[in-house]
Parts: sequence; C-alpha cells; structure tokens
Amino acid sequence: MKVNPNSPLYGHVRRGHRLVGINGEPVADSLDYQFKMAEDVVRLEIEDSAGASRIFRFRADPLLDLGLTFEDDRVFRCDNNCLFCFVHQQPKGMRRSLYIKDDDYRLSFTHGNFISLSNLAERDLARIIHQRLSPLYVSIHATDETLRRCIFQNEKLPPVLPLLERLIAGGIAFHTQVVVCPGVNDGEQLDRTINDLFALYPGVRTLGVVPVGLTRYRRRLPEIASYDPAASRRILSFLHGKQKKCRESHGTRFVFASDEFYLMAGRNLPKLHEYEDMAQFENGIGMLRWTITQFNRRRRYLKGLAAKRRIIMLTGKAAYNILNTHVVEYLREETNVAVHLVGIENSFWGSTVTVSGLLTGQDLLKALRNIYKEFDLAIIPPNCLNNDRLFLDDMSLQQFRRLARMDVRVGSYQIADTVREVLS
Repeated sequence: MKVNPNSPLYGHVRRGHRLVGINGEPVADSLDYQFKMAEDVVRLEIEDSAGASRIFRFRADPLLDLGLTFEDDRVFRCDNNCLFCFVHQQPKGMRRSLYIKDDDYRLSFTHGNFISLSNLAERDLARIIHQRLSPLYVSIHATDETLRRCIFQNEKLPPVLPLLERLIAGGIAFHTQVVVCPGVNDGEQLDRTINDLFALYPGVRTLGVVPVGLTRYRRRLPEIASYDPAASRRILSFLHGKQKKCRESHGTRFVFASDEFYLMAGRNLPKLHEYEDMAQFENGIGMLRWTITQFNRRRRYLKGLAAKRRIIMLTGKAAYNILNTHVVEYLREETNVAVHLVGIENSFWGSTVTVSGLLTGQDLLKALRNIYKEFDLAIIPPNCLNNDRLFLDDMSLQQFRRLARMDVRVGSYQIADTVREVLS
C-alpha cells in the first residue's frame, strides 16, 4: 500500500503497511475499499510491518481523498482461448501487459472491459449483486452453447443465459457484444443470439455487433475469414431489420453495428440519435458519428482563423474517407486552415487492420518521414496511446516526438477544438 503526500494519512502510513479492514469488515481489493468508504463514518484499521494495528477515523466528505494505492490487486485472468483472441495475434517481444488476458468483472464495472463470465465463483456472483456492480460488459458471441464453447475453445464454459438471468434478478444490467466471424456465428446463429438476449431486455440493455479483427500474426491459429464490402452490406441490412422489430416492440433499437461495418460497406453512418445512449462508444459504435457531429456543431468557431501552421492529421485507413469528406474538405474550403489528412497503412499488424486505435508509433513515423519538411505540426489520433502515453509497439510519446522532428499533438474526438487550440 502506498500513500499520496497530500493524504491525511501521510506520515502515519507507509509502504508495506496493510489495510486490515474498514468498520470492522475485511477489504478484498481497491474496489471493495471504495465500496466500504461510502459510509457516514469510516474507521480504517491499518497494520504496520511489525504487525501493530492503528485505527484512523474519518467522517464522510465528498472531497475526502485518502490517497491510498493498493499494490496487491491481482487481475482475474481469462481461461478461454477464443478463435480470434487478439493476444494470440501479436508478435513476440512486446511489453508484458499486452499478453495479459484479463477477464475481470471489476475492470468490466470500472473500465467497461468486456468479460466472459466464465471464471466467476459463488462469492463473486454474490459480491456483484451485493455491491451493485452494474452495468457489466459481457462478450457473448453466441447463445447456442455448443457454438459458444467452440468459439471460446473452452468445454467447461458455463451456460451464459442462466448466469445473465440470475444477475439480472439481482439488479445487475448488461451491455453485451458479439464479435462476428463469417460463416461461424453470423446468419441464423446471430439471429438466435439477438432474440435470446433481447428476451432479457431491459436487463440486457444493448448488444454491439463487431467484425472479427485479424492480424498478420495468426500462425498456427484457426483459419477465419474477414468481412468484405458485400458481406458488410448484408449484415447491416439484417441488423437494421432487427432494430426495427426491437423498436416496435420495446422502443429501443437494442442491437447496434460497429462503425467498421458502415465503413467497409460504404454506407452512411446512422444519425447520432439512432445510437440512443451511446452505451458502446468505446467499442467503436457511434464514435465516428459523434466525432463528426461535434465537429459540425463547433466548426463555425474556426472561421476567420489564420493559417499560421501547416497541419498534417494522421488516422487509420478505415476513417480516412469520412474524415476527409466531413472535416478536411470543410477546413480547406470554408476556413483559412490548411490541413492535410493521411490514412496510415498498418504495416505492423497487417493491412487487414485499419482502425486508428491499433496504429503503432513506427507506422505513424513512417508516414511522416518523407513529408515532415512540408508541415509544421502533426496531430495523431487519441486512441492509439494508452494511459501511460505508450503506443502498442512500446514507443513512448516522448520518443515519437523526438523522432518525428516536428511538433506533435495528441488529438481529441473534438476535432474543431483541437484545430482551434493548435492555431491559437
């Protein structure tokens, strides 16, 4: 356990001390700590390295931050070997955290990570209900249990629908997803999955449908096809029909296709309101429409800005056309801002990976290498960096800026604000 210098416990508690309990109850982890801190009065029992205990008492205060960081929280690992697991589609020699397959209901609650519900003991189920850890995000992939076990490659996988029903009865809600593979869990199987999950609405609030992502590192892995434009159009037509039926019966579209399907199919993105609560934004569902809508709402503030800098914006191949049409062409034609957009070929993962969130530092640098003298500033996508400011290939933002030999800014989903900021 570590203590922030601004904490009222600083000086009393040091690294190596242990939080024994709060109000007489043991504390399992950092999430349990947050749950038990939500009392009018809290009494913390802390044990030092010699085994001596002290009690610290605090009254409730929304601004109270005890500044404690727990070092022994272990991430619950995944016991499955999904046909399309991204961890298995990576090269050797990358940072250790990229090879960790988490399947942790706590991270699902706090960060929206998708889990399988396959590793829950009775105490975990009881805790989820008791602490109201809702909503949770669950990967379903299929409700046919034989097919589901095949996709997860886990013969011990517990049936998912009874688990959902039990937790829903305990007050827990879910956002779910299906990663679809052509000829595996689409077609009739996808229809069955949607129907089974919609029968649990509103306990299951949404279902996101995402195309399988395949990298060039699939050696000795099952052969899986990817979606082409024609197949993407077919699945969109099918999902739009399901949305219509869901909306007619319960007033919600319920099932939503990822942005990738619309881009691959060459179809227009739905209107912003058609994504309803945007519950699966971080799953790449509605992200592009939200970005474009926000730009349209704020772009008038860019008129009259002087083109003080020559700007290059970098993105993935998938989003290039739509950003060029809705953002860059407007900047060129309606303002004095000179912006050039480049869609980056993903050499690291392979050409089938086209989303900006999987761009590596080295691929972004490769795009800048021959044209850096023509521009003053580069704007890179916000989702290609993690919280530690690292790209997927372990290059740090600091290293990238040094090697780029030009000013580099991390963009945001508020593109108009980003452009205005760099020109101010």
